Amino acid sequence: MATVYVTRQLHFSAAHRLHCDKLDPQTNIKIYGMCNNPRGHGHNYDLEVTVRGEPDPLTGMVIDLKELKEIVAREVIDQVDHRYLNEDVDFLRGVVPTAENLAVAFWRILQDKFPGAELYEIKLYETPRNMAVYRGE
Repeated sequence: MATVYVTRQLHFSAAHRLHCDKLDPQTNIKIYGMCNNPRGHGHNYDLEVTVRGEPDPLTGMVIDLKELKEIVAREVIDQVDHRYLNEDVDFLRGVVPTAENLAVAFWRILQDKFPGAELYEIKLYETPRNMAVYRGE
């Protein structure tokens, strides 16, 4: 059988501040610029979750797309949508909420959640031109 990759795209909106407490204020501003605004700023994120596996011989599917959507929504989207990522999301406490760190955090949550399929890739678009891609360790 062939390995097939299946992707579902979901959307969420959230605010964050890029700031590292271990750095002084001037260094934070130099590194993060306007994204270090003490009052934060927001994004409309697009999250693509790709799983892989062999299509079931009976159904022809690697995973039911409805199930894929429900798992990602429950485990990730419902936790981050319309939240301030720095303070409102337990699994992001102490993490600078860059797109890179979010992609890794989402991977850790989702890596063992798909019955009959393996998580292959997390792709997080912070803006239409900026994205982070993570495929595990």
